[in-house]
Amino acid sequence: MATSPVKDFLVTHLMPEKCYEEFFVNFHLHAQLPQLLKILWRGSADGLSLTSVLLQLYAFSCPVVYAVANSFPLFAWAERLFTLAQTVTIMFLILHHRVDALTGMLFLAAYSGVMFLLGSYAAAAVVSVMQASSLAALIASKVFQAGTNYRNGHTGQLSTLSVLLTWAGSLGVVFVSLQETGSSLSTLSHILSACLSCVLVAQVLCCRSSTSTKKNE
Repeated sequence: MATSPVKDFLVTHLMPEKCYEEFFVNFHLHAQLPQLLKILWRGSADGLSLTSVLLQLYAFSCPVVYAVANSFPLFAWAERLFTLAQTVTIMFLILHHRVDALTGMLFLAAYSGVMFLLGSYAAAAVVSVMQASSLAALIASKVFQAGTNYRNGHTGQLSTLSVLLTWAGSLGVVFVSLQETGSSLSTLSHILSACLSCVLVAQVLCCRSSTSTKKNE
């Protein structure tokens, strides 16, 4: 199968092929910043599934651990680290609003310790399994959030912009996966992830439409 010009350029000049495959073939664009800003602005994490955010945190931690364990250059995974930092902050804010700040701080300390141990001492097999399971965790996180939205009858503080950007990123991943790997289990998983993102978009837009209608009435 012919490779894309983008891949040829990156692999030739910037990074090894293995690095490209991990961070571009399996790349997920997740805009966490709008979600973080909305929680800070509203002072509430209502409607956000704690389980969903935990699964996202795991999914975003896996490639960072993989990169550190394999000594990938920072520029190849800096965006992942930025996304991870946003997700950790979201997790802290959820605990802060639902329990207390101390619980959030204890979580941050425990999480930092676990990440250090995994990045420094985890066996290669463990790191590989984590990396391979990250997409499944991400898919599961969308299922839990969609289920929470359905049970609550609203999407709470779930950011519309964040959901839309995540959906757009999921579609981009499907396109890249089809170009690079064709029809495969990985591609089907990406398609499922995109479909679940579409469900979340529909829920957010329906709830916004319903809210606007009630205000007009």
